[in-house]
Amino acid sequence: MASYKLPLKRLSLGVQEFTYHLGKDFFNDIEPLEVRGGNVDAVVSVDRKSDDIYQIEMTLKGEITIPCDRCLDDMQWAVDTSYDLSVKEGDEYDDSVDNVLTIPSHWRELDLAPLLRDTVLLTIPIKHVHPEGGCNAQMLERLSQHMAADEPLRSGHEDTGSYNLGDDPRWEALRKLKDNN
Repeated sequence: MASYKLPLKRLSLGVQEFTYHLGKDFFNDIEPLEVRGGNVDAVVSVDRKSDDIYQIEMTLKGEITIPCDRCLDDMQWAVDTSYDLSVKEGDEYDDSVDNVLTIPSHWRELDLAPLLRDTVLLTIPIKHVHPEGGCNAQMLERLSQHMAADEPLRSGHEDTGSYNLGDDPRWEALRKLKDNN
């Protein structure tokens, strides 16, 4: 696996640029398996302001493979984002302030892998589905059959708020509990 370590102490004052490619191997280490693969290029610009202050700008472009929430098949998601971060040296590691990272002064390098990973993960919406008509038709058919089998339970709402649980005797005790409260 490629190294994503930024050699902070060896950087000269001023701006320097680094490029990284985030491919399948990079995303294989992400848990849970939200990202199944990717082809993302990252450009990291580091402006060393002084001996202990760095301004980092990351720009990421490409696409990742994620599961569709509806049919579970792979889908492509475009990544086009950037993230700015100020890094300063201090007594201990501290990331409690947004966009400011304090690292121990004895650190020689900064591992960018977690920052790159999190920046990509933040581009994924909470709900991610194929565009209309793009889902796996067989999976949608199975889902439709499953939902139809559950329909008597769902549509059995009465004005009393109870469910039509059919003649299953296992639910009778629950019904009695509900009625007593």
